[in-house]
Amino acid sequence: MKRYFVNEKGQAQPAKVLPVGAEAFAPTDRTEITWLGNAGVLLNARGSTILIDPLLTGFDMPLLFEIPLQIQNIPALDAYLVTHIDSDHFSRETCTALKTVCKAFHSTNYVAEEMVKIGVPGTGHDIGGKFSVGNTEVTLTPVKHDWQAGIPAYSDHDWKEADCCGFWFDTPDGSIWLPGDSKLLESHLHMPAPDVILFDFSDNDWHITLEGAIRLANTYPEAKLICIHWGTVDAPTFAPFCGNPEALEGRIQNPDRLYVLYPGEKFTV
Repeated sequence: MKRYFVNEKGQAQPAKVLPVGAEAFAPTDRTEITWLGNAGVLLNARGSTILIDPLLTGFDMPLLFEIPLQIQNIPALDAYLVTHIDSDHFSRETCTALKTVCKAFHSTNYVAEEMVKIGVPGTGHDIGGKFSVGNTEVTLTPVKHDWQAGIPAYSDHDWKEADCCGFWFDTPDGSIWLPGDSKLLESHLHMPAPDVILFDFSDNDWHITLEGAIRLANTYPEAKLICIHWGTVDAPTFAPFCGNPEALEGRIQNPDRLYVLYPGEKFTV
């Protein structure tokens, strides 16, 4: 069975959703990645648990799917990470709802300041900065996604590239890279070869573009590619949410390394 379909509005979306329960946060003898929809990911690295850009409640756009992870099913969490301020990545309601079970909140300096404003103890980092979550070292990687700069409606903040980031994870079982929402940067093509890329292929100029995504994938021809940022937000005229995995067919070297997961599905590193 094909793992996705194209709906009546023309958006590709996953064929089903797999519920995620509290067992996903339990100690394990491996590193597991669970896609939660859009750019949300749960990383369980041999018991060190990290949520990245989770969209669990309070989103301001209609969705195409049932969110696989419910807040009440999160017994404890080592870290909550946010790449940037956009509401499909920084869910303020999700963030505040997890204050009592999460040990640490990390992002760029700007987003951490915004976390503090809503009563969440965010820790901010520079691009290139490092911190540890249990057995996993995390490094902030550069992005170009300051789309608000120069738009009068957003003039209340001096927007900088460093307000947004990607994350590189060195886990006991391999390296995982989330480049984040970003134009393709030259530096993205000169990273150490990751074992896994959390792969945005949105054909949008403030994202990587489809051609840029293919170039990135083929720069690291052995990296496993887990498709994210597609198929979950009901926005058929807004390119960042309209990726279709079919567009990658025949254009990715070693195509068997491309993984189209269901929301809630695990991938073992």
